[in-house]
Amino acid sequence: MEISQLLSAERVVCNVTVSSKKRALEAVSNLLAESSGAGLSEIDIFDGLIAREKLGSTGLGHGVAIPHGRFKDVAEAVAVFIKFEQGVDFDAIDGLPVDLMFALMVPQESTEEHLQLLASLAEMFSNASVRERLRQSNSSAEIIEIFNASASTDHSLISSH
Repeated sequence: MEISQLLSAERVVCNVTVSSKKRALEAVSNLLAESSGAGLSEIDIFDGLIAREKLGSTGLGHGVAIPHGRFKDVAEAVAVFIKFEQGVDFDAIDGLPVDLMFALMVPQESTEEHLQLLASLAEMFSNASVRERLRQSNSSAEIIEIFNASASTDHSLISSH
């Protein structure tokens, strides 16, 4: 599945202000609940993301986090991207605050696709140029263009669906 299939303008938000990891997860849970059409409440999504965080932080380092979870009522992968105004402590492996968050909900049975997608996202976010372009952008359309351009240069972001 390609990033372009997961993200749309209503699933990308820039310059959100949050004060903590909990508030950041609430923000992505709210956006996922509003835009997914899965019928899950913000609380259900938040609880799923928190359960995953308890296994270990999804803060990758370099100011990026990819909170994610498998949900029984989700038919297909759904993602949102939020760029925060200021970074927040997210217990990332490098200790840096997180200001770029890509959150992902996948169907409960979607193990292989889920893992491939996470690995591809981690690879994309390891590129300093991609991170910097995302930080400089202030529009949903521009952010989607950055993801699409990054995906088209990294064919590992594409898997059979």
